[in-house]
Amino acid sequence: MSTAFDGFTPPSPDDPAAPPHDIEAEMATLGAMLLSRDAIEAAHRIVTPQDYYRPAHATIHTAVLAMFDAGLPVDPITVGARLRDEGGLQRVGGAAYLHSLVQATPTAANCTYYAEIVVALAEKRRLIETGTRLISQSRQGLSGNDEIAARATADLAVIGTADRWPEPVPLGSHAALPPFPVAAFTPWVAEQVAAVAEFTQTPPDLAATMALAALSTAAGGRVHVEVRPGWREQSNLYLVCAMPPASRKSDVFAAMTEPIYEVERLLQEEARPRIIEAETAKDAALAEAEGLMAKARKPGDGVDRAALVAEASAARLLAEEIDVPARPRLTVSGDITPEPLTHQLAIHRCLAALSPEGDLFDIIAGRYSAKPNLGVFLQAHKGERLQTDRITREQPSVDKPALTIGVTPQPTVLQDLAGAHGARDRGLLARFLYALPASNLGYRRTRTAPVPEPVARRYQATLTRLVRTLYALPEPVTVPLTPQADRAVEALQDDLEVSLRPEQPLSHLLDWAGKLVGHTARVALLLHLADRVGSDEWGRPVEQEAVDRAAEITAYYTQHALAVFDLIGSDPATEAAQTILEWLRRPKTDGTWRTAIKRRDAVAASRRFRTVAQVEPALALLESHGYLRAETPPRTGRAGHPATTTYRVHPSLREGSTHAR
Repeated sequence: MSTAFDGFTPPSPDDPAAPPHDIEAEMATLGAMLLSRDAIEAAHRIVTPQDYYRPAHATIHTAVLAMFDAGLPVDPITVGARLRDEGGLQRVGGAAYLHSLVQATPTAANCTYYAEIVVALAEKRRLIETGTRLISQSRQGLSGNDEIAARATADLAVIGTADRWPEPVPLGSHAALPPFPVAAFTPWVAEQVAAVAEFTQTPPDLAATMALAALSTAAGGRVHVEVRPGWREQSNLYLVCAMPPASRKSDVFAAMTEPIYEVERLLQEEARPRIIEAETAKDAALAEAEGLMAKARKPGDGVDRAALVAEASAARLLAEEIDVPARPRLTVSGDITPEPLTHQLAIHRCLAALSPEGDLFDIIAGRYSAKPNLGVFLQAHKGERLQTDRITREQPSVDKPALTIGVTPQPTVLQDLAGAHGARDRGLLARFLYALPASNLGYRRTRTAPVPEPVARRYQATLTRLVRTLYALPEPVTVPLTPQADRAVEALQDDLEVSLRPEQPLSHLLDWAGKLVGHTARVALLLHLADRVGSDEWGRPVEQEAVDRAAEITAYYTQHALAVFDLIGSDPATEAAQTILEWLRRPKTDGTWRTAIKRRDAVAASRRFRTVAQVEPALALLESHGYLRAETPPRTGRAGHPATTTYRVHPSLREGSTHAR
């Protein structure tokens, strides 16, 4: 028998009156979760805190999930510290009991099996409890026979399905999203991100996204990556991290981008004498030309006008040959409009629009125009030649423009952007990497340690050196991949191709997913450059390790993109999913409820649907939100008769269910 604590002593396994339970399976489930994050994900899909027989185990499970969802490390020590802070450590048996859970676990790889044992016994206990309650109600005459029978049917249906099936996540919201994989950064970036996040009490996603924007500002358009012959990617990124008001976005933005603005200021100071000298020489040449022309205009026969005009022309040509350097710029304001942005790109070619607010998105969405001008934002992402001719004016052409965008708007601004004419259809939304971290407002500590001075100095000095090194390049440099890195990219392409199939996670985001591998190559190049600041090795081929780390980062952005497109409603599958959901909530004509459907059944949900292909993305979305569960039977073995997927319907959609929403 396990050690008793907090007034709870499990009954003897030999006691025939004891409710069904398996303390060892519960301990092994929790021990596996304390050993492996993969085990936490596996257990979360199967077991809930209510499934544990021992109350202390439910408390530990809840603490582990809360820490996992917050992106915190999970092990006996960290969980013990959390429970101690919450005043519950002794109630679960103390720190020693947490370590005993790990020792009681044969292997974390079997967490699924341990959890299934726990759930199966929990269902048996609920069956016993339900039967006992119904018998008591029948004997006491508290309800009529029909009501008792209906209640029994509903309760038994819930026991058989919903207790092992978590509540669905409403459309337009999202389940807990993964935290940013900060460890994928090179140390000088990772340390700054972690320190800034701790000091400001903000999700690390915010600082990490702005760190990528800073790296993109340094390299965008100046260094390219050649994945394979004929496939070349620029290194500029469009990044957005959506956070609610009062999230200290400005503080994080300043900490991560300050070196960029400082380098820009120093470059302008250094260029000032050259600019003044060139302007003076040009003004002098123009003044000389004007003086000669003034003499040529004087009346009188003794003036050799032809000679004066020739001299004036020569002086004017000399003035035109004097090149006045542009004032160096790395950034533009976050509220710049398309026409000035085009002009600035024509001068500087590589620029970054960085802002802790969402003004840029307001402008893209058409603040000053009924029909937004998206061209510069579309073409400056890929480096396509940009030339805009208008009736009233002609904008200059830009060869291989490279724009970086790094903004931290409020989530509602994304919805406004999605509503902009052409934003989805023309591919603007597909060009962004999105982060949508959970807000921690109300849970922040008031006293935190500032960013350590060595960490801040290292970040400032290293980013400054990177920006200066790449800014000084006379021409863009192309960096290839190693053969191993090329194969890693090929594997990513293969995996992505599968995820684009009907019923797969990205089947309704084909436009965004189509740029995912290219974005991964860009991030890999940025990591490669960050790893090699201060050495002459940054021009060497990008290695597989950088591609693998970049894939971690873009996998994070993939999960957040799914949530963002659901949130902003620009995803055409969302509206179709809502239609099918409303249909599932209505009973059939005979008054019964749908417990399972096939794809062809969903076509009947609305007249707007004509084919199975039209409902597949919506069914995939409903499955990802937990409203449906796909069950594919074994193949028949007959040619031309593929297995048909059946979708089980969550009990919460049936009227009268105790899980009804």
